[in-house]
Amino acid sequence: MIKSMTGFGRYENVTNDYKVTVEIKSVNHRYLDVNIKLLKKFGMFESRIRNLLKEYAGRGKIDIYINYEDYSDHGVSVRYHPEIARGYVQAMMQAKDAFSIPSGLDAVSLVRFPDVISIEEGLEDVESVYPVIEQAVREAGKHFVFSREQEGQNLKEDILSKLEYLEQTVAFVDERSPEMLKEYRQKIQTKVEELLQDRKVDDAVLATELIVYADKVCVDEETVRLRSHIKNMKDTLEKEEPIGRKLDFISQEMNREANTILSKANDKELSQKAIDLKTEIEKIREQIQNIE
Repeated sequence: MIKSMTGFGRYENVTNDYKVTVEIKSVNHRYLDVNIKLLKKFGMFESRIRNLLKEYAGRGKIDIYINYEDYSDHGVSVRYHPEIARGYVQAMMQAKDAFSIPSGLDAVSLVRFPDVISIEEGLEDVESVYPVIEQAVREAGKHFVFSREQEGQNLKEDILSKLEYLEQTVAFVDERSPEMLKEYRQKIQTKVEELLQDRKVDDAVLATELIVYADKVCVDEETVRLRSHIKNMKDTLEKEEPIGRKLDFISQEMNREANTILSKANDKELSQKAIDLKTEIEKIREQIQNIE
């Protein structure tokens, strides 16, 4: 299924021992650019999580936020830092002697000073946490992919409707082009008759003039190629693999043909339709920029 590069997925798992929350967000990008934010102690998991995300996205700028709260007391200890405490005591004694003030220092007050004690989590169980984080990432990844597919389906429908309009416009160009040649033939013939008055118009000269003009304004090749590109884009939209880059290339080729039609247009109606072609193709290109 076609996927947008814009998506969001979230998963939260809460137990008596832990709470893990994962959020995945993505926006457009030419390549896969993954930014992972997680606790420093889990830094060893970053490469594994990065590889895991490749299962859920091929392109896009992806930010993933992973938060883990441990409610258990496993591996948690309170550590006393005597050197820091000694420094505080010495500083208090110096202040007492310098200003002749009572220190009022006791053990409870001392341990409240910054860094005198710290609560530390043991690192021996960090590896055992990875399965929990992996499971949360996978669940968030499922929601993330679903949101991308939903947006991708909306993009597909919009592009298909625009392609239908392009086909209608190309059909008008095909119909209008011969009419434009007939009108030009009549215009030339009228002018020549006015110049020659009663003399007969040389059909060979008129035919030569029309051939030269037709060669300059004929857009048959462009409309044939444009129809081919439209069909190719429709077929590509039905494929399962990432198609964003291919669609972008096709849209560039479509724009090239529209430019040629506009440059050849020697008629107000045809010129307007060529401009409509370019405008609609540009809208399609903008939508394609969101596709993986």
